[in-house]
Amino acid sequence: MKEFKKIGVLTSGGDAPGMNAAVRAVTRAALAHGVEVVAINRGYSGLIAKDVKELSVRDVSNILNRGGTVLFSDRCPEFKTEEGMQKAIASCRELNINGIIAIGGDGTFRGATDLTVRGIPCIGIPGTIDNDITSTENTIGFDTAMNTTLNMIDCLRDTCESHARCNVVEVMGRNAGDLAAYTALASGATAVVIAELPFDEEKLITKIRTSRALGKRNFIVVVSEGMGTEFAPALTERIEKETGVEARFARFAHVVRGGTPTLRDRMLATRMGEYAVERLLEGKSNIVICEKGGNLTYTDICFALIVDRMYKNTLKEGDLDAFTAEQVEEMKAICAKKKALITSLAASVDKLGL
Repeated sequence: MKEFKKIGVLTSGGDAPGMNAAVRAVTRAALAHGVEVVAINRGYSGLIAKDVKELSVRDVSNILNRGGTVLFSDRCPEFKTEEGMQKAIASCRELNINGIIAIGGDGTFRGATDLTVRGIPCIGIPGTIDNDITSTENTIGFDTAMNTTLNMIDCLRDTCESHARCNVVEVMGRNAGDLAAYTALASGATAVVIAELPFDEEKLITKIRTSRALGKRNFIVVVSEGMGTEFAPALTERIEKETGVEARFARFAHVVRGGTPTLRDRMLATRMGEYAVERLLEGKSNIVICEKGGNLTYTDICFALIVDRMYKNTLKEGDLDAFTAEQVEEMKAICAKKKALITSLAASVDKLGL
């Protein structure tokens, strides 16, 4: 087991329900091993500014059920520069921080890699409501965001039924359609529109006309924000114009990021937090914790970042050069599995949303 005297824990990027549960688990697991823990407030910005606080067991009491992040979060353009990076490293040296566990998304992981190659071992824990870390099947915050979104769609359906309306709902997720696809199927939506798959507007118009003629009063269409800010409002107008069904547009936006984390997110965050500490103390670094088939494992952060690019079709020339043929095939298999799942979800929405 590697010798660590003090580690830091931070949350960065978009907040996600369950981050606090992960901070609690990291803190208590490390303290149980006799390792001091410091909270790094405001992500990498706080690391540069040395905005830290030593944590005790009691400091992380009663945060398991809280949404958001008690360590706060921030975007830090300065950290992306070599000068900012050196300031962060100097802070670690001055504060005697031997390693860092960073909770967040892909931007957080890129920062963790930058620190690792400069001598500060880091481990990433995936915390994002978007579920857009391709190397893991689930991210902390995704389940809570799904349930929050589902509850709001259910509420909208009540008034849609009362007034015989269609509601076009835009949900968060950045360029990932996971949140939209899962909640569309669970809410019995008429259709789901995500950036990963082609969408036939004419088919939707025909479906609404036919269903209305057969007596259906309410319609829900779920659109991922990855389609762009103008898509959903324009679709709403077209539906009303071409079907005669009164249509309204709703953008749930950042309310989906908040709220009390679900049992599943608390469990995932707690397990990942403890697992991350164990791996760090073993001497592992530059890895991201993943859930696969209900079990925890880990993968190299660089691998995780590139498989993300592969899935999102944003690979750049030379991105795959550092990987073996076997690793590239593994990446392709991961992407194919996720694409097949989200395709299946969308197909089920189309088949069942009558």
